[in-house]
Order: sequence, then structure tokens, then C-alpha cells
Amino acid sequence: MKRLIGYARVSTTDQDLTAQRASLASLGVELDGIYVDHGLTGTNRDRPGLGQALAAVRAGDQLVVTKLDRLARSIPDARDIVDELTAKGVVLNLGGSTYDPTDPIGRLMFNVLSMVAEFEADLIRARTREGMAIAKAKGRLKGKAPKLSAPQRKQLLRLAAEGEHTQAELGEIFGVSRGTVQRELHRQFTL
Repeated sequence: MKRLIGYARVSTTDQDLTAQRASLASLGVELDGIYVDHGLTGTNRDRPGLGQALAAVRAGDQLVVTKLDRLARSIPDARDIVDELTAKGVVLNLGGSTYDPTDPIGRLMFNVLSMVAEFEADLIRARTREGMAIAKAKGRLKGKAPKLSAPQRKQLLRLAAEGEHTQAELGEIFGVSRGTVQRELHRQFTL
């Protein structure tokens, strides 16, 4: 008996899975057969929901995803997943279109879609780098705000110079981590 196992993923914790769940349900996937990853990118292969979905499928089943980029964002990762599905005798269903990896046409179509998904991910990264460079050039990208204000920094350096407190104690006094204290002290001596 063929089962439909669904997989949905969003990259950030702010994103919502409702549309993907609804789309999977409209493709015939039972709600209890949908596995999800929330806040994980498609470039990260270590995704618990994907692992559960791949463990759930058996020979003759279909793994259903709304779009290929929800499953993988690189060609090697997509191929690894398809090889695993092929070994199990599972067909991939992308938004209602099935791609049988044992069929030459299905394999070709899947490879083309994988290349498009990877290309799209590369474009997003390039646009992000470009946008950050423009913002930095305009002075809008200043980096992370310092944990300590200028007066706090001055007091931290004074107390550290006195040598009466450990770095951990200084961290407690100022409400920051020992690592932050170390960075401030290092910054002082390298300037």
C-alpha cells in the first residue's frame, strides 16, 4: 500500500509552516505523516525532521515536498537524498509531480531542478553579501553593539589593572561573560 510521507522546512524560527502543511495536505498527505524542520536551512543536512521522514518511507511510498528547495539547497545534498530514496524504492513527489529516480527522464528532471535550487541559493548569498557591502560603505552596517558602554569599559579596565578581581568576577560585576571581559582586556592591550 503506497503511503505519502510529507516533509516541510522553514529556514528561520520566524517563518510559518502553515502554507506548506496545507499544500502537502492538498497533495494527499495525512497531517500525521508530515515531518517538519523549523529554523534550519536546506544547506544543513543534519535536520531531525528530514531524518524522521526518510526513516518513515518504505518501498513503494512517495516522499512529498512542496518544492525542491525545501528538501535540499545543493546538488550533492539533493543527490544524496535521492540515492537514499532510490535504495529504498521510494519515489519523490515535488508539488504533485513525481520524479522516479530509477527512470532516466525522472533523474534528468530532478538533476535540473537540483541545479536550479543550488543556483537560487547562490544568488541569495551573493545578493546578501552585496547588500551588506553597500550598507557598510554607507555606514549603516556597524556590526554588533558593544556589551559595555564607554564608562563601563573604563571602569572595567581600572578594576582589572588593580588586580583584585578575577576575569570571572569582573564578568559578574558588569553582567557580561568572562569572554567579553577577555575581549575588552585584549582590545585595550592591542590598541
